[in-house]
Amino acid sequence: MSTPDSTSPGTATPIALLADFLDEHRSLLGASLDGLTEEEARRRLVPSRTTLLGLVKHATFVERVWFEEARTGTPRRALGLPENAEDSFVLDPGDTIASIRAAHRAAYQASQAVIADLSGEEIWSGNRRGPLPVPWILLHVLRELAQHAGHADILREQILAARR
Repeated sequence: MSTPDSTSPGTATPIALLADFLDEHRSLLGASLDGLTEEEARRRLVPSRTTLLGLVKHATFVERVWFEEARTGTPRRALGLPENAEDSFVLDPGDTIASIRAAHRAAYQASQAVIADLSGEEIWSGNRRGPLPVPWILLHVLRELAQHAGHADILREQILAARR
């Protein structure tokens, strides 16, 4: 994983800098599951559907919506994704830490490959909002990942405190 400090801000392209920050937050979110039991990862500590495992599952949805749907115009249903973002937090009985991590890793590695070829001048027209410039999309995904990494931090803190 690269970190924001790994690319020199003075010489890096804006896309490379955004890619570094995206990678940092992907890693933080994935690490929120480290050392947890399956039950802990699924534990609901807030009234919403938000759980640590659900957050990582949702991050997979986010990656695929923005780097597959928005880029290619392929409908969510054809991608095997739920129509609504809220449904991407729902855990299936077969979802495990290992399976959700594997899906998340595959999704963000595919996103990384897409980002590596970007100039920053692209406009993607496959999202429901209509045509959007790639820098806007990258910033939006970064905002999503940062927000959810913060949620994960708090949930993990509560789970670990309950062990005592």
